[in-house]
Amino acid sequence: MTQVQAVLGAAAKIVDDFGNHRTADYFAGFVADASFMFYTHSERLNSRADYEKLWAKWETEDGFKVHGCRSTNQLVQMIGDEAAVFSHLVSSDIEFAGEVSTVAERETIVFALVDNVWLAVHEHLSPETAA
Repeated sequence: MTQVQAVLGAAAKIVDDFGNHRTADYFAGFVADASFMFYTHSERLNSRADYEKLWAKWETEDGFKVHGCRSTNQLVQMIGDEAAVFSHLVSSDIEFAGEVSTVAERETIVFALVDNVWLAVHEHLSPETAA
């Protein structure tokens, strides 16, 4: 398996875990000190724990649940042998307050090879907008 294939596999697992609302498995794809930039949140999250806390708040206060997630237009750019940038278009079926809507976004995930496992160190989301 090439490094690009391994990164694609790690990204596919994150997308699948997110899309099936497997919270613990989803967060296991990120290092503890990963950072997150979401256009729907006013501040950068500086750790996986910060994101987990926000996720739990969404669940308890907003009825948050993920019903599906699809990834297209994937690109992996290797940075040496131990880092990679993965970008794609992502379409997610998200429930808030009992209503499910589909959200189209552009996402970039930076991966690092940690103990022979590709883990995400940074995630950035932006809305997908028509040109």
